Amino acid sequence: MDTLTRLETTIAQRLAASPETSYVAKLHAKGLAKIAQKVGEEATETVIAALAGDEAELVGEAADLIFHLMVLLGEKRVPLDRVLAELDRREGVSGLDEKASRSA
Repeated sequence: MDTLTRLETTIAQRLAASPETSYVAKLHAKGLAKIAQKVGEEATETVIAALAGDEAELVGEAADLIFHLMVLLGEKRVPLDRVLAELDRREGVSGLDEKASRSA
């Protein structure tokens, strides 16, 4: 089992845990809007770290972003496999072509 699959399993378990003992459960208790806000905050912090040029900070913020995105997916009950399948579908397709197909 790879890292993201293990993380997805852990998040699913923690969504049902007590907010007193789990950060994921605490976010879940605050609702979807709070989880989405955290994804936005972590995305912004990742951009700032990238622009600052500090690799260690970028790695840490990227990990935070992926973690919070996976919490959001878990909250919405979207399996990671669906996201990976979409990435597989896009593989070998020009990003410009793929984006154009979504706006058509």
